[in-house]
Amino acid sequence: MIQYKLQPYSIMELGQRANQEDSMFPALGQSTGQDRLFVLCDGMGGHAKGEVASAAICEAMSSYILARWTPDQPLDDFLFNEALNAAFDALDARDTDDPKKMGSTMTFLCFHAHGVTVAHIGDSRVYQLRPATGDSPARVVFKTRDHSLVNDLVAVGEITEEEARNHPQKNVITRAMQPHQPYRVKADIKHITDVKVGDYFYMCSDGMLEQTSDDNLLFIIFKDDTSNEDKVEMLREVTRDNRDNHTAHLIQ
Repeated sequence: MIQYKLQPYSIMELGQRANQEDSMFPALGQSTGQDRLFVLCDGMGGHAKGEVASAAICEAMSSYILARWTPDQPLDDFLFNEALNAAFDALDARDTDDPKKMGSTMTFLCFHAHGVTVAHIGDSRVYQLRPATGDSPARVVFKTRDHSLVNDLVAVGEITEEEARNHPQKNVITRAMQPHQPYRVKADIKHITDVKVGDYFYMCSDGMLEQTSDDNLLFIIFKDDTSNEDKVEMLREVTRDNRDNHTAHLIQ
């Protein structure tokens, strides 16, 4: 059985928006070293819509799993998908007649007896970051692949990675959780067992990444002689002028 000692931190900033549509579990400032389950969602649909969707998903998924699982057990895909269906049910229950459907991305991270389960829908991300060792520099071990139009265009060779960064449709996502969908979208699931002391997991809404590259993220997280609290402040500082809501869990 894999055991973990975790140090979690959280960020939630409004950006240049009138309302906060991101949601996170545990709530801002509430995570502790005993937590093993983390969820982060970026809502969409405008005032009183996006925040409803993101909060419903965070609450439904976390409460469903915590009622049926403990950290000394493995977490199987069946339980995760049952929790995802519970979140869709919660969205359906909060649906209105508004033709502009509310919706949300979903990112999920769980440390359990057999490793780490990562799952996502949309363009909020989960990173696994590893410090430099010997001749190997600090690096991104894993990151989720955005469900986005520009990623699809890159995959078929229509645009380059560089063009994708500044593409006018870079915020168009191809997968999201919405109520009363004729087909409930599936999450991409990743099982990670290669976890080492000193690794960081970074979950973030796309707003955190407006002006932050992967290289800049690695520089901040593995800056010498810098406390985790200072790293969180550096992440806040580099996103000070970001337009979108921006929210993150940082877990060492």
